Amino acid sequence: MSNKYIFPEGFWWGSATSATQIEGAAHEGGKGENIWDHWYQQEPDRFFENIGPETTSDFYHRYKEDIQLMKEIGHNTFRMSISWSRLIPGGRGEVNQQAVDFYNHVIDELIANDIDPFINLFHFDMPLELQNEGGWESREVVKAYQHYAKIAFELFGDRVKKWFTFNEPIVPVEGGYLYDFHYPNVVDGKRAAQVAYNTMVAHAKAVAAFRECNMKDGKIGIILNLTPSYPRSQHPADLKASRIADLFFNRSFLDPAVLGEYPEELIQILQEYDQLPITENGDKELLKAGKVDILGVNYYQPRRVKAKDHLPNTEGPFMPEWFFDLYEMPGRKMNPYRGWEIYEKGIYDIMINLKENYGNIESFISENGMGVQNEERFAENGEIQDDYRIDFIREHLKWLHKAIEEGCNAKGYHLWTFMDNWSWMNAYKNRYGFISVDLHTQKRTLKKSAYWIKEVSENNGF
Repeated sequence: MSNKYIFPEGFWWGSATSATQIEGAAHEGGKGENIWDHWYQQEPDRFFENIGPETTSDFYHRYKEDIQLMKEIGHNTFRMSISWSRLIPGGRGEVNQQAVDFYNHVIDELIANDIDPFINLFHFDMPLELQNEGGWESREVVKAYQHYAKIAFELFGDRVKKWFTFNEPIVPVEGGYLYDFHYPNVVDGKRAAQVAYNTMVAHAKAVAAFRECNMKDGKIGIILNLTPSYPRSQHPADLKASRIADLFFNRSFLDPAVLGEYPEELIQILQEYDQLPITENGDKELLKAGKVDILGVNYYQPRRVKAKDHLPNTEGPFMPEWFFDLYEMPGRKMNPYRGWEIYEKGIYDIMINLKENYGNIESFISENGMGVQNEERFAENGEIQDDYRIDFIREHLKWLHKAIEEGCNAKGYHLWTFMDNWSWMNAYKNRYGFISVDLHTQKRTLKKSAYWIKEVSENNGF
C-alpha cells in the first residue's frame, strides 16, 4: 500500500503534556504549593470524582519508563512544562536543587532516546504565594516570572532548544477572571483584561531574557489555542460577531505574540466599555521586541457564532458574549463521548490564516486530540480499541498535509496527550492519551492508536 500523505523531512511527531497534569509528587521533592494544590484543598468537590493533583500520572517517579514508551511509539519530540512552584518554591528566591535534578534527568533521558524536549514555562500553575499577591494582575509577579524564565534558560538551555513562554494564556483569563472554572474564581472583565495584558508583558520580558542568554540555535515561542470563529452566515451582523469573537479569543494573544502589537479594533472596544488595562511606559517597545520565533497551535474544535438574539445585560459584568452568541450548526459532526464538534478543516484554516496574515511564521500543531469518557468500555483483550481517535488524528493530519502542500510553514504534530492525564476540574473524566493509565496501579497500557502513530512516525506519513 502506497503512502499518500508524506510529511516534510524532520517532521516533529510527538505529544504534549504539562507538569501539574502528569508529575504528581505534589508535596514531594521540595515542591511549593501552586493554585491547583490549594484550590483542591479548599474545594475538592469542584473536581471530578474529587480527584486532585497530588498523584496524577506519577511521571515524577516513572519518567524513565514513560520515556521508553515514547521512544517505542515513535516520538522524536515531546512537549512538557516546568513547574514554577517546584523549581522555585514560592515563586521567588532559592532554586530547589531536587527539582533541578529531576528536570535534568528528564531532559537527559529524552535526549538519550533521540527525543527532542520542547519546554514550556507556564501551564496554568501559578505558585500560590504569587497568586496571593495578585497573580498576573501584579507587575511584581511579572518580574518574578522573568527571573524564573532566566533561571530555566540558564539551567537547561544548553540542551533544550525549543522554549515556550506560555500555554494557552487566554485560559487563565477565561477560567480565573471571567467564567469561574479556574482559581481565583473572579468574574470581572477589567481584571481579566489586566491579566491578559500583563501575561503578554511577562511573555515579552521572558523573550528579552532569552535573547540575552544568546542561545545560538535556540528558539522561543508561545502556544496558543487558536479556535477559528466561523460566522453562521455571510450576513454583515454574523460576520461582525465572528470578527469580534476572533478579536477576543484569538487575536488578543496572536497579534502581540507574532506581530508585536494589539489589534486597533480590540483596543477601541475595551476603551468604549472602560475595560482597558493599565499600561506602563516602555511596554509598547517591549512587546514589539517580544515577537516569537515559533508558534505552537492548539486546536480541538471550532467556535461558531452568530449575531446576538437579545441585547446583552450590560448591568452585569463585562463579557465578550455581549457581542455575539454561540451557534450550533445543524448537522455538525460530533465527538459523542465528549460533546464537542469535530471539524478537521479548522486546522487548515488556522494555517492558511498564519500564512496570509502572520508572515507564515514557523509553527506546529502543539495540541489536538479527542477526549473520551469511560474509555475502558472499548477494551478488547486488555487493549483499548480507540479507532475513533485514529480517525480523528488521521483526518486532521490530512488537512494539515494540504496546508503544508500549499506552502504553510508547519513543522510538526503533537497529540494531546501522551498518556491519560489529570485535567484540571475534569480530573480523569475524559481520557486523551495514546497510552491508558490505571489510576489504582499506575499501570501503563498502549492503546490501538499508540501502535498506529508509531507506524505513522516511522513512515513519516500514512
